[in-house]
Amino acid sequence: MKSFSIQLRSINDVKEFVRIVNEYAFDIDLASGRYVVDAKSIMGIFSLDLARPIMVQVQQDDPGDLEARLKPFMT
Repeated sequence: MKSFSIQLRSINDVKEFVRIVNEYAFDIDLASGRYVVDAKSIMGIFSLDLARPIMVQVQQDDPGDLEARLKPFMT
């Protein structure tokens, strides 16, 4: 599993993030405090506190180029 922190500052950031992660077959979760949601769910993401950094948890040892593609969102 691989983890890193991101910040989604706008609705467009959320839409672009969801578009990117939906291209990958493996599970990706977002954790904020005690809440964990599916990163591929736009509704799940909007249930989180987007004012704070969010932890991305990739359920794959080798996520390929995912981390590089999410670089603009990383804190």
